[in-house]
Amino acid sequence: MLGDRLRKLRQEKKLTQEELGKKINVTKVSISGYENGNRTPDTETLQKLADFFNVTTDYLLGRTDHPNPPDQDDIPEELKDPELGLFFKELAEAPEERREQLLKIWEILKSEGDRKPKGK
Repeated sequence: MLGDRLRKLRQEKKLTQEELGKKINVTKVSISGYENGNRTPDTETLQKLADFFNVTTDYLLGRTDHPNPPDQDDIPEELKDPELGLFFKELAEAPEERREQLLKIWEILKSEGDRKPKGK
């Protein structure tokens, strides 16, 4: 995964392995080894690669398909609440049937909240 992503990023910038190596202070042989899967960069080199290409180390390692994490400014304030974040995480990971049940319950709660109390 690392090799494929590294090669793709390097080619997008139209750099040779040697040019990339010079930019992050490693040899062409090292870059070739990373791309071919014969070598693994140490943590410092991995971070240099991520910084150079403006992606996360998780993206380079294949832990995520998102090159950049969402900018905190792009996340609505309501979703930054840890309890709500946990709720949404659990909702997203729930089986489809359970998710549908939870969404129905949510709709019921919303509709009851919209009703005005009688006698007041």
